[in-house]
Amino acid sequence: MAFSSIPNIAVRGISACVPAQTEENESLSILSSEEKAKLLPSIGVSRHRIAPAEICTSDLCVAAAEKLIDALGWEKSEIDCIVFVTQTPDYHLPATSCVIQNKLGLPTSCFTLDVSLGCSGWVVGLQTVASILSAGSMRRGLLLAGDTLSKVAYAKNKATWPLFGDAGTVTGLELQEGASLKFHVASDGDGAGVIIVRDGGFRHPVSRESFSEFVDGNGNATTNLSLHMDGMDVFSFAQSEAPRSVKKLCEHFSIARENVDCFSFHQANFSLNERIREKLKLPPEKVPYSLKNFGNTSSASIPLTLVTERADALRGGAMKHVACGFGVGLSWGSVYFETDKICVPELVEI
Repeated sequence: MAFSSIPNIAVRGISACVPAQTEENESLSILSSEEKAKLLPSIGVSRHRIAPAEICTSDLCVAAAEKLIDALGWEKSEIDCIVFVTQTPDYHLPATSCVIQNKLGLPTSCFTLDVSLGCSGWVVGLQTVASILSAGSMRRGLLLAGDTLSKVAYAKNKATWPLFGDAGTVTGLELQEGASLKFHVASDGDGAGVIIVRDGGFRHPVSRESFSEFVDGNGNATTNLSLHMDGMDVFSFAQSEAPRSVKKLCEHFSIARENVDCFSFHQANFSLNERIREKLKLPPEKVPYSLKNFGNTSSASIPLTLVTERADALRGGAMKHVACGFGVGLSWGSVYFETDKICVPELVEI
């Protein structure tokens, strides 16, 4: 069953952290003037944040979590679980969520879990934390979601390097009588090769050839240790499944789309996201974008967009939300939730 409704769980706050280093796409030497004029308006990314070698995704998420925990006034001893969603962990093992538990000074009784997902990860992560809390023995949980894709995007690749950016986010969830989150999720591993880093796991371990540069079928320089993305296949998949997921969610749970205040989509690229918005016949003012200043930030993109583009509204009153993530896996999903004057600290930079 692709649908689930998890009762008595509420979103209490959202925080985000990005690296201080900004790279302007207009300054990229890998793109000619003609390529910049064509590509940059299409992807909608003017600049993105790049983490230095010593900063990992967990560092961004920890900084965001410290800010949110303090702003919420939560005692760390009362945080019962953390779920870390990323495809750029600190290590193959141990699980990075264990490392984060220690860095945050959370109790050893805190349940920790790593989830390896990208673009749909915030939606699936919400479902995971909400499911854990709904069992009733835990009250508060943190969803940490982010990626530092600059570490796997090849700097000479014209398709991926200008598009992706680094970010980490934290969403605080808590038991609340009468609240609920409603989900539609799906996956199709037949499309696993559409977005992939081919070498480095145990199916294809690192070899000397892994480091060799070659030109892929799309004419882009890359290596087998770098992020590969077949843009046309991604576009075809996402423009079909993302609006279909939103429609299924709303139909199954009798959600009137005209009553939803904010539709937050994974920030894939501008042309694709606009195609999804148009298919759903959504007014532009209900669909925020953070692409211009941060690029595609994988599982961080939805909460980062809410923090940077809707903070005042989130802090100011009640809102009804639909969010949809889609991409690597292939995996996709949508969630409906409501907020009321939640905690949204200012964007953190490190």
